[in-house]
Amino acid sequence: MQNNNLRSTTVIGVIRDGRCAMGSDGQVTFGNTVLKHNARKVRKIYNNSILCGFAGATADAFTLLQRFEEKIESHRGNLYRASIELAKDWRTDRYLRRLEAMLAVMTNTEALLISGTGDVIQPEDNILAIGSGGPYALSSAQALIKHSNLSARDIVEESLKIAGNICIYTNLAITIEEL
Repeated sequence: MQNNNLRSTTVIGVIRDGRCAMGSDGQVTFGNTVLKHNARKVRKIYNNSILCGFAGATADAFTLLQRFEEKIESHRGNLYRASIELAKDWRTDRYLRRLEAMLAVMTNTEALLISGTGDVIQPEDNILAIGSGGPYALSSAQALIKHSNLSARDIVEESLKIAGNICIYTNLAITIEEL
């Protein structure tokens, strides 16, 4: 059985020159139907010091975001430790194991991707991208970092526009948060 839930968004985060930005499109898709055009899939958490973005089934993503916020509070803002603890819970907890979503989290210095398979991945190039349009946004951001002097925010915006023009599950109703 094919999972249609994960083909529903683009979230990208970039760290550059001591600043970070994360953005997403606003489209919510169920199968081949667009249900909403302006959803917010990126948030600032922990006293506005951490950016968090999610892709996947909406209820699952919000459940994971809530659990991540609990972990980040209990680990006093330690992004890496909270991410590892969430991934461990996600992998071992019977309820959490069924959740179909991914989280991208970042500060001005650290970026991590958290998946339901227990992975916590730190990208080498300080670029995170998830969702159906993630590969398009990632490619765009890598090129822009290599061949421009654009800020983290501008790279996120341009990458989302490119993904939105390619991926049918991504629109151009863009939300960007920065630290």
